[in-house]
Amino acid sequence: MEQMLWDAACSIRGEKDAAKFKDYLLPLLFLKRLSDVFDDKITRLAEEYGDCATALEIAESDHSLLRFYLPPQTRWAVISGRKSFNWPLDEDDRPTAPRDIGEHLTKAVRAVIKQNPTLSDVIDIVDFAVERNSERDINPAKLRGVVETFSDPRYRLGLAHVHPDFLGRAYAYLLRKFAEGSGQSAGEFFTPTKVGFLMAHILRPKSGDACHDYACGSGGLLIKLQIVCPRT
Repeated sequence: MEQMLWDAACSIRGEKDAAKFKDYLLPLLFLKRLSDVFDDKITRLAEEYGDCATALEIAESDHSLLRFYLPPQTRWAVISGRKSFNWPLDEDDRPTAPRDIGEHLTKAVRAVIKQNPTLSDVIDIVDFAVERNSERDINPAKLRGVVETFSDPRYRLGLAHVHPDFLGRAYAYLLRKFAEGSGQSAGEFFTPTKVGFLMAHILRPKSGDACHDYACGSGGLLIKLQIVCPRT
């Protein structure tokens, strides 16, 4: 995953300061994770109901079968251009199709939030199509490069492919690379993994305990608490 993140960061290098890489890469990484997990769930439903078409139809009619439901235009295969999507007209019969990948990503994130309000302020922290002085903050061609990097089949983010704390690790990796480039210590920006596990083992949470991290960033410490908590 680190190679994927570095390749993606290199794709937009020069577009944003290094410290801002994470603000664009992490929401995309999370969206890719959601999509891969969605696909995994559909595959499991297909095994139960016979085929993917039936599984998708059932999932569309009962979103409770999925932890997070993703509308068709938000799924990675559509975002990456591997599958087509017929964008509808709005209530005034105007086309809603995005002009480029930046608009598509922003529309996708908003559609995910509409279906899954609990993800608000998690993946919608940036507008991929925002303009400053009549120019895009992030060049659409650069964004397309990031999407292509994340689309590499070597980098699936499904349930069986990455550690539960992969987002925290990604956050830590990007901050570490930023710190290295600026001559600072990475520990100034996040809790190192080993320190996080040490804190979790010292706290020794039990099943049913409420744990609060008042300096929560990526949620890495909370995930480590969950990992060390004994199952009952």
